[in-house]
Order: sequence, then structure tokens, then C-alpha cells
Amino acid sequence: MSWVIELFIKMAVQVTKNERETSQNLSRRFTKTVRQSGVLLQVRKGQFFKRAKSDLARKRSALRRVELKAQKKLADKLAKPK
Repeated sequence: MSWVIELFIKMAVQVTKNERETSQNLSRRFTKTVRQSGVLLQVRKGQFFKRAKSDLARKRSALRRVELKAQKKLADKLAKPK
């Protein structure tokens, strides 16, 4: 009976259990092949990836910053002197 452990992320890593092989040896061999394949590096690299904002979203955030700046300036102007 052969067991197959696979990791499907971007590349498939396959390790088949040999006859009379312990599960510990199988898991050790699997982690070694995963490390050597570089799958984890790719996953970690894309973990915090953020898509670029669209033009409309950038314009909206710029307008919001301008409005907040104007509100803060007005609030500072109307604040009581200390």
C-alpha cells in the first residue's frame, strides 16, 4: 500500500511512502522536499502582498486627505487660545 502526501499551493510536491518506512521518516522526507522545492518561500513572499489601488480609489483617498486637512485647519483656527 502506498501513501501519498501532497502539498498543493503553486507547485505540487509529492512524496510516496516506501515499504517498511515509518511515518516519522516519511514526514521528515516530505518536509525536506518541501524545503528544497522553494514552495514555502513563494507562499511567504506573497503572504502580505497588497494589490495596487485603482485610480478611482487613489483619487478618493487623496480627496479625503485634503478634506481632513481642511477640517483640522478649521478646528485649530476655531479652538480656544490657551
